[in-house]
Amino acid sequence: MRIAAVSDIHGNLPALDAVLADIARRGCDLIVNLGDIASGPLWPRETLERLIPLELPTIAGNHERQLLGDPAGLASSDAHARQALADAQLDWIRALPPRLRLDDVLLCHGTPGSDLQYLLDDIAPPGLVAASAHAVAARLEHPDACGAALVLCGHSHTPRQLRLDDGRLACNPGSAGLPAFDTTYPVWHQAGTGTPHARYAVLERRGGHWQAEDVAVEYDHEAAARRGAALGRPDWAHALRTGNMP
Repeated sequence: MRIAAVSDIHGNLPALDAVLADIARRGCDLIVNLGDIASGPLWPRETLERLIPLELPTIAGNHERQLLGDPAGLASSDAHARQALADAQLDWIRALPPRLRLDDVLLCHGTPGSDLQYLLDDIAPPGLVAASAHAVAARLEHPDACGAALVLCGHSHTPRQLRLDDGRLACNPGSAGLPAFDTTYPVWHQAGTGTPHARYAVLERRGGHWQAEDVAVEYDHEAAARRGAALGRPDWAHALRTGNMP
């Protein structure tokens, strides 16, 4: 069984198409989607038009939860997606679970208990650093994680993997659609891969243990950057071109 894990697409349709083409080339058996799918100033409606018919195992990220909130209080990325999406697409988002278990594989966006907490990263302003094995194990103390040999997460947009002492593997595939961001929650910090590539991960069981391969895919990031700039988000344009925040 080869699983492709995709996360944090953020409405970047050209990046998603490039990732899906690369996954098809590698012959993966299953694609899972770890959330933060449409939010942003790019192609939210078109991204869901591409994804929904694929019927992938999919969970909600924090931005799925947030864009369904009070329209008057939405942040700009969520507000753009909310006004662009069709009613049927919003209904699809409402039905997404926050976590999903597939045999011994757990899908969560942040940690099993929170879509806003990083699993494999600690906040060290101005950026992120790898969390310790002890911290990751503590964040996995959740009923839904019991017996999971592989935990797939997103949220930090940072490709990272960690093998725990008991053999469990935790993996963040990075972001398919947005290689850098900043946020003020819970304190101001930023993340960035330093390149414009679309990211995902391939998971395969070998010798009784899950193994992860991080994959970086080239795509027409300039088209996505121009789209962000045209819609009033120069910060997104810079992130999409460079993999870093301005």
